[in-house]
Amino acid sequence: MGRTHSYELTVTWTGNRGTGTSGYREYGRGHEVTAPGLPMLPGSSDPTFRGERDRWNPEQLLVAALTQCHMLAYLHACVNAGVVVVGYTDTPIGQMAETPDGGGHFTEVVLRPEVTVASPDMADRAAEAHETAHRLCFIANSVNFPVRHQPVILVAGQAPAGEAAPAG
Repeated sequence: MGRTHSYELTVTWTGNRGTGTSGYREYGRGHEVTAPGLPMLPGSSDPTFRGERDRWNPEQLLVAALTQCHMLAYLHACVNAGVVVVGYTDTPIGQMAETPDGGGHFTEVVLRPEVTVASPDMADRAAEAHETAHRLCFIANSVNFPVRHQPVILVAGQAPAGEAAPAG
């Protein structure tokens, strides 16, 4: 069997307004996520559920975790494939459905990475590396909903397909 890893942190609710959870509107959803040696992460619920807009919510963090995991696995896969990545940006979107009982679940997350590689001969291998990254991603392998990919591969110094090269 492979190695195992543990991840420990502390979540502390900061939303007691003096009366605890005496009513649905009587308490704040604010909380802090901490771990030794790391900055505090301010959290809340989604604003739809009375959360604070200036704090991270669990749904955003789930999408972020999937995105980060894919990116890190992808960069590793590119090294192994001889692909030099010089830029990577992702703008993922997660879809969550509420259930009549007040719960809910994610129905999918779509990752939309825009990857820039060093030379044109790397583009096909760069595109293929997304499948390898998906297989390797710890977080994607742990969720019960589809994680899809819509990658765009660009080549450094070249205009994207369908756009004119910059005048110069």
